[in-house]
Amino acid sequence: MEVADKNISYRIYLVALVLFFVAVAILVKLTNIQWVHGAYYKKLAKERTVKNFVIPANKGNIYSADGSLLATSIPNYNIRFDAIAPKSANFEKHIKGLSDSLAQMFGKSSSFFQLEFRKARTTKNRFFLVAKDLSYTEYIRVKSFPLFNLGAYKGGLITEQRTVREHPIGVIAERTIGYDRIDENGRKAQVGIEGAFGSYLNGKDGRVLKQKIAKGQWKPIQDVNEVEPKDGYDVISTLDVYIQDIAHHALLKQLELYQADHGCVVVMETKTGFVKAISNLGRATDGSYYETINYAVSESHEPGSTYKLVDLMTLLEDKKIDTSAIFDRKGGLITISGRKVEDSHRGGEQIISLARGFEISSNTVMVQAVYNNYRNNPSQFVNHVNSYGLNKRLGLPFKGEGYPIVPQPTDKNWSNLSLPWMAFGYGVSITPLQTLTYYNSVANNGVMVKPQFITEIKEWNKTIKKFQPVILNPKVCSTETIAKLKAVMQNVVKKGTAKALYSKDFSMAGKTGTAQVDYAKDGGANKYYASSFVGYFPAESPMYSCIVVVHKPSTVNNNYYGADVAGPVFKRIAQKIFTDSPTTNEIKKLEKKYANQEQSYAVYDSKIQANLKFIPNLKGMSGMDAVALLGNLGVKVKVKGIGKVKSQSIQAGMAVDKNMTVVLELS
Repeated sequence: MEVADKNISYRIYLVALVLFFVAVAILVKLTNIQWVHGAYYKKLAKERTVKNFVIPANKGNIYSADGSLLATSIPNYNIRFDAIAPKSANFEKHIKGLSDSLAQMFGKSSSFFQLEFRKARTTKNRFFLVAKDLSYTEYIRVKSFPLFNLGAYKGGLITEQRTVREHPIGVIAERTIGYDRIDENGRKAQVGIEGAFGSYLNGKDGRVLKQKIAKGQWKPIQDVNEVEPKDGYDVISTLDVYIQDIAHHALLKQLELYQADHGCVVVMETKTGFVKAISNLGRATDGSYYETINYAVSESHEPGSTYKLVDLMTLLEDKKIDTSAIFDRKGGLITISGRKVEDSHRGGEQIISLARGFEISSNTVMVQAVYNNYRNNPSQFVNHVNSYGLNKRLGLPFKGEGYPIVPQPTDKNWSNLSLPWMAFGYGVSITPLQTLTYYNSVANNGVMVKPQFITEIKEWNKTIKKFQPVILNPKVCSTETIAKLKAVMQNVVKKGTAKALYSKDFSMAGKTGTAQVDYAKDGGANKYYASSFVGYFPAESPMYSCIVVVHKPSTVNNNYYGADVAGPVFKRIAQKIFTDSPTTNEIKKLEKKYANQEQSYAVYDSKIQANLKFIPNLKGMSGMDAVALLGNLGVKVKVKGIGKVKSQSIQAGMAVDKNMTVVLELS
């Protein structure tokens, strides 16, 4: 018996000892967790239940020079409901009022909302979706509804906010306005103004603390953010919506007419270099055109005959010959180093001046002039080209600016053909915007200014930064040379290759170009034409310079030349700008009257004097006159678009009511 009791005692001691060591081990483990790894586990627990979320800042707006919105960030809201948060008394007290308010706003029955809220409360849904994609105004309205106006803790209101980038003018200039976002490969894609000036536009993100509730859902812990987001600055661009609209549709019309592959147009203010319009349109598989690549900035290619201005400027500056020098076209065909140089039209006058050779875009004349005067010293010619800045990029803020190519006599691949080929725009490469910048320097009396797309950075009404015109070259050539270049470019339009564009109502100056592209690839199987026109207007006192380039126009009717394809776009832009706002190049008599102006005023005056009691028929009237007329009737007016009245929301004949608002659509 004593032995048995002893054995039991030993076992009890053994169990007690084991338990003691287990307790010690647990104590050690707890101590280890608490003091050694405690911070780590606390951090892990917090990360898994509470987390900081980024609140993207609202990007600044992009405005046109005339104050129109080009890009803006629209806040977008989702409203959710934490069905557990409200106390039963508050829930029952306000559920009907909340449901009635939501029913009135969203067009569903009050009973529908009451049923959904009660179902969410029964299932303990802490993230029930009430409404999505609300504007800021709608969000503020919902936030004021019964129960929700008690906030997150007492009312169960959960707000999700995101921003959506909108372009109010649609696809026009879309590529230049651009974007700044993460692409599908996780890389930052920065395009156009959005990308180039993102440091100003993007602002600073805020932070909000959220708690994990269920099924991967997170709910804000507080009604206020930990760090409030700071909105980005606004960017004022150089673009003019009116000119942009003209340029876009003029280019589109011509691309469709010639079933071209793609094209671009740029309109630039002569004195400042401010780009007033830029359109880049490429053809989709369905035949439609849309903004794709920024061809004007990035597409470097052989320009063809528009490069002949370089020849003329250099010859005159070096005083090698004058514009009156005589050349023989030799039937429009010459041979240099075994290669033929041919005029596009071989017939017609053969013994002509250098000026006339430029006006009719004779390859044979321009090549002879350059080759005869520089073949023994090609560096003299090429150094001029370099001094004009045509061998380097413009240094635009956009990514992807094309690289120009100007062969140098020191290059290994320089040959006897390099100089003569350069004389009519081959073997060299340049972007449309680089060509325009060069021509603009002539229009600007020799001052070469850098193309710019931004005039100002603003925070509300406060100016953060102003962008002044940038001079790239204060004098590309002498005043004497400029005068001669202007004269021959004006004659190109009056009696040269672009004579079909001539109008006595407004003057233009410029140069046509028709270049063969990809002629050296695959034996010329993929050769096509690039038609261009570059110049400025009005010719006597240039306000704007413009370039139009159309790639791969249809050759069915054999009218793929620059004057036929690109020239009409240039003329349409100049015509629209100056005939919709009539001006004259020379004011002889201030009292002189113009029939179209007098007729327009007579129609307006007759309606204003009639003391109308009924809404008039405004269709076809200029937008400015229509707004003034309705304003005198005491009617509120909203205007969409630019130009003349296309439609009116309140039809003619309706009695005038001082409280009514008439919406006018212009085109």
